[in-house]
Amino acid sequence: MYLSTARTADAASGVERGHVGGRVRGVPATVFALGTVSLLTDVSSEMVTAVLPIYIVVQLGLTPLAFGLLDGVYGGVSALVRLLGGHAADRGRRHKLVAGLGYGLSAAAKPALLVVSTVPTIAAVLAVDRSGKGLRTAPRDALISLSTGARDQGRAFGVHRAMDTAGALLGPAVAFGLLWYAADAYDAVFVVSGCVAAAGVLVLVLFVQRPPGEATGEATGEAASDGPGEAKEKTQLRAALGLLRLAAVRRICVAAALLGLVTISDAFVFLLIQKRLDLDPQWFPLLPLGTAAGFLALAMPLGLVADRIGRWPVFVGGHAALLGAYALLLLPYGGITPIIGVLFLHGTFYAATDGVLMAAAGPHLPAELRASGMALVQTGQATTRFVSSLAFGAAWTAWGIGPSVGTAAVALALTAVAAAFLRPGSPTTPDRPQESPA
Repeated sequence: MYLSTARTADAASGVERGHVGGRVRGVPATVFALGTVSLLTDVSSEMVTAVLPIYIVVQLGLTPLAFGLLDGVYGGVSALVRLLGGHAADRGRRHKLVAGLGYGLSAAAKPALLVVSTVPTIAAVLAVDRSGKGLRTAPRDALISLSTGARDQGRAFGVHRAMDTAGALLGPAVAFGLLWYAADAYDAVFVVSGCVAAAGVLVLVLFVQRPPGEATGEATGEAASDGPGEAKEKTQLRAALGLLRLAAVRRICVAAALLGLVTISDAFVFLLIQKRLDLDPQWFPLLPLGTAAGFLALAMPLGLVADRIGRWPVFVGGHAALLGAYALLLLPYGGITPIIGVLFLHGTFYAATDGVLMAAAGPHLPAELRASGMALVQTGQATTRFVSSLAFGAAWTAWGIGPSVGTAAVALALTAVAAAFLRPGSPTTPDRPQESPA
């Protein structure tokens, strides 16, 4: 059994290079609509993310180890449902519907933070929120990939991630404004966050278009089947797991998982900065703005660079930027300059890795398993980042800041070198069909 390559599938679904209708410089209108949804959702999410570490550690008085557990839940629970979301989207050819369910679930969870104050209850609400993220991420990225030609994947994901990051830039600013107006007004942050998230769901429903074929239940971008049962077989969960038999997909999954294992979570990075500066909690929500600014400034340029020189060098190079951020956190002197450097390098890391990883994976994945394949990559990465949060929280509690960050830096340097040798290579060309993993 053979599947057409991603690029052939893109052409079959009407995504052709040189086509101008519905595009702005090679980027489909669907990408801009999804970017608007992500912008609003990130305003909502980052409002919570910006205040959550200081709310838990200072307001509720929990230890770094307890926060590590909650942060692991926040970043890792989505790993448990990403495969489910990708599989459901591919099997039913309902990428938009599954993504919408995920966005709606996260929107409903935000106001629930008003009524919880213990580790188990906070963890439960965060689990619901992150389950929504897990459901929506792979279908959303599949919508971007299926709507875009293979050679423009980096550009399209760069545009989306730039819009997404604009929300990440606005979210902490809104949270800071609310806390500036009324000290300790965490309830207002959670309520406004829920309202903005609901607006994002509305934009998704009204403006995001399905890929060709979804409305009629046909396989999106899929080559003609040899029989009535073939399309169903391709969308079985075992077919998605079978993608690991493809060497390129396996290499991408292994590299993403290993690098996730040695990545300090965003919340811990911001807490480390706060400890270095002895920053007043009121100013804490502004720290993510530095990361978001670097991400926003570089997401589109690095997406274009990735399309030109290769996505894997850019992806691995992003971890070199993260290593630089860790080195600055270990410097013996303080002041605002090293902190600005940490935040900018942190943003550079995301600009070079977040969308670029999906752009690298997309052309290696069959169109009919695009969401499932992306979920497979994301699941491995999210799972190891969950472990990383637990491990770093325990290390900080036991060893202190210096040894913990130093160990993470050494581990990251070694893992990035190993990841460079796991380069997946070029995707199969249209005249050389890709063998089905199913």
